[in-house]
Amino acid sequence: MDRRSFLQGVGVLGLSQALAGCNGSAREALRVRLLKSSIPPQILDKFRRSLQQPARLDFAPEPQLGQLFQLLQNWQRPAASTQPQPQTSWPFVSRNRQGAATGVPDLVTLGDYWLAQAIQQNLIQPLNPQQVAAWAQVPSAWQKLVTRDRQGQVAEQGQVWGMPYRWGTTVIAYRADKFAEQGWAVPTDWSDLWRPELRDRISLLDQPREVIGLTLKKLNHSYNTEDLTKVAALRSELQALHQQVKFYSSTNYLQPLILGDTWLAVGWSTDVLSLMKNNRQIAAVVPRSGTKLWSELWVRPAVATPTAASNSGQPSLSEQWLDFCLQPQTAIQLSILSQAASPAVVGRDRATLPSALQKQPVLLPAPSVIEKSEFLYPLSAKASEQYQALWLAVRPTSSRG
Repeated sequence: MDRRSFLQGVGVLGLSQALAGCNGSAREALRVRLLKSSIPPQILDKFRRSLQQPARLDFAPEPQLGQLFQLLQNWQRPAASTQPQPQTSWPFVSRNRQGAATGVPDLVTLGDYWLAQAIQQNLIQPLNPQQVAAWAQVPSAWQKLVTRDRQGQVAEQGQVWGMPYRWGTTVIAYRADKFAEQGWAVPTDWSDLWRPELRDRISLLDQPREVIGLTLKKLNHSYNTEDLTKVAALRSELQALHQQVKFYSSTNYLQPLILGDTWLAVGWSTDVLSLMKNNRQIAAVVPRSGTKLWSELWVRPAVATPTAASNSGQPSLSEQWLDFCLQPQTAIQLSILSQAASPAVVGRDRATLPSALQKQPVLLPAPSVIEKSEFLYPLSAKASEQYQALWLAVRPTSSRG
């Protein structure tokens, strides 16, 4: 199940025309390639109305983050490239006679998972946070996530390569009806995955950083642990967890939960929240010892045409958009409508937030949980080999699921 999907019925041309309105002849244009459902149309329309000067806004959605990353790669390739092209309805991307990409959007959605690769492959260019007034409102953990050196590694003195605009977590979803029927205590933390009564009743993501990471968290270690050999009992804990698992998948992990083939699943908060809206049998919890955070970012393609300032000395249209996404009211509306929280609501007084956010701990976990949670950072080559070797040892590809 894809944790990201767009509001139905809004096509590329329809959305662009609706936002441009009568401004089709405006000189300024903002072209954005975004992930479906990550920005609701109401917010785009609000941004258009907030502009002091008319502008044409071209926003086109893609269903998968991987496709957006592939597009960043394609815009760097010569026209004769034999690499497969992603299916797309993006109306203005083409190449000139020299094979250079033309009409590349000003901003693109990118998942933090791809950020290091995008920097290493010279697919994106740094942003200027000094032109984004609301950058100061971004919590330090999110600022750290996008401040990297040119090798893609987190660096305190690095440059800002992306602007986080929404985030979520890895959560535990479970069949509340089944737990109630059995009189079982509901899960609250990662350690519950090892409960004997849940043997063969669990579906997990088929990703080593996720599964090894949650096991590390159970053992009071970081998701970003570099040397796994120093974590006592890690292999035995993973082997014990494997015996609990009936199904591994990073795309269909919730289907067995819906059907009752499994009673507990580990998955991404946006998927789970979408499921909970239409299925009251499903409940979810963010593990109280902390979990993995993920974030979606605005990045600027390396080959994008330089954006002129809207007025002399003023932020460009793209910089105005970045700032708008982090404004307090936009952040609240985005968090409620997109089922993923804005970083700008983290740290705010909960009493001042709408009840839709106060009463949804899966969407906006308690501050104590957020403080214990982590983004995944790039591992060294040696550490990556350790993770892969351990994963193959405890979860052979020919076994379960």
